[in-house]
Amino acid sequence: MLVELYPRMHRRFTTLPVLGPIVDSLVAWLLAGGYSADRVREYCRAARRLDGQLARRGVRHLHDLTRARLRACAAADSQEDPDRAALVRLLVRFLETETTRWPARTPSRLAQRLAVYGVYLRDVRGFAASTAHQHCSTTAEFLRFVHADADPGRVAGVTAHDLEAFIRHVSARLARVSLQHVVAHLRALLRFLAARGEGPIGLEACIDTPRVYRGEQMPRALPWKTVQAFLRAIDRRTRCGLRDYAIFLLMTTYGLRASEVVALTLDDLDWRARRLRVAQRKTRAVLWLPLTDEVGAALVAYLRRARATLAIRRDAVTFRGAGAIRHREVFLRARTPAGALKPTAITEAFQAWSRRSGLAIPFQGVHCLRHSYAVHLLRSGLSLKTIGDLLGHRTLESTAVYLRLAVDDLRGVALSLPPAAGESSVGGPR
Repeated sequence: MLVELYPRMHRRFTTLPVLGPIVDSLVAWLLAGGYSADRVREYCRAARRLDGQLARRGVRHLHDLTRARLRACAAADSQEDPDRAALVRLLVRFLETETTRWPARTPSRLAQRLAVYGVYLRDVRGFAASTAHQHCSTTAEFLRFVHADADPGRVAGVTAHDLEAFIRHVSARLARVSLQHVVAHLRALLRFLAARGEGPIGLEACIDTPRVYRGEQMPRALPWKTVQAFLRAIDRRTRCGLRDYAIFLLMTTYGLRASEVVALTLDDLDWRARRLRVAQRKTRAVLWLPLTDEVGAALVAYLRRARATLAIRRDAVTFRGAGAIRHREVFLRARTPAGALKPTAITEAFQAWSRRSGLAIPFQGVHCLRHSYAVHLLRSGLSLKTIGDLLGHRTLESTAVYLRLAVDDLRGVALSLPPAAGESSVGGPR
């Protein structure tokens, strides 16, 4: 790979005292990760500067290189030499994952505890991976708060005062609804620790959950005209625009969640039968949906013009992005390193296109599109059962949460007021 980048000057890199033996493998790894040829050339030039920095610090051979010595070569101000700073981070990741020179680090006691708890949540309690991750995130923050990472025995001595202090700590940044989840996570953790004999028994009953009234907040739904205007505002002349338009069209056509969109694979697109397979993340059920002409055209445009266009031509050499072949997910990252999208990326894209559109969209979360879809179906005359089936709900109660915004429809079926006291039903005073 290095010979293709530098046909006549590749030896100036392969003969570097420290990084020379791995520079060719590093270049191939970067190109496979979707980095452009020009960007890889910048990193090669930074490798020469980094090699000199290592030599001045007493590192003469690759086997003398350690994580601490490598990280020490990054400039204190990353903007002083941004390419060298980025190369240091990439080299650490490359040597840890792609070579056997640096053995995998032994997980900390906190990481081991979280791993055991995560397995329990998934295998015993049957939680989805995303739910188990949320529980583990709260658990990690709580254990660090009580300094259990430094003193494992601290868990057995947790008191109600510690719980109260932690709740006050996180309540400064969370609303009552979110704080309810934190309390639920703590109660589950305390029951788990008590069952294993690692924590006090009955301490979970000491936590009082915040009071949240059912239906006190209206669902986040947009007028359907605003949703359509939002889709039209997406610039489909760019690769990101084609991808994001296909994503949001899927969400507004089928009411999919962000987690369900990023989980779609090429195998889920049944072009011959004109249908789409969706593995629902919450219910773990498989939902087959008809592939409409509009959605199919958007997906084809993205697959042909954006996802597959990972070839970077430079100096009559073509570097094919291996990420397009290696990843089976439909929607891939537009930035390096190559890989599948995460739900947070869809939220960020929604916020970016909302700002660019200039529309009155007061919500930051992309889940408002799912609420808007449900209300649109209701106003189109679909029954509550049909809407629930399309959204993948198990109960009508779950579907009803999405439909509390149909105030205008309720006004249309309201009964007329009875005659006022003292007036006849025909009209006029008695």
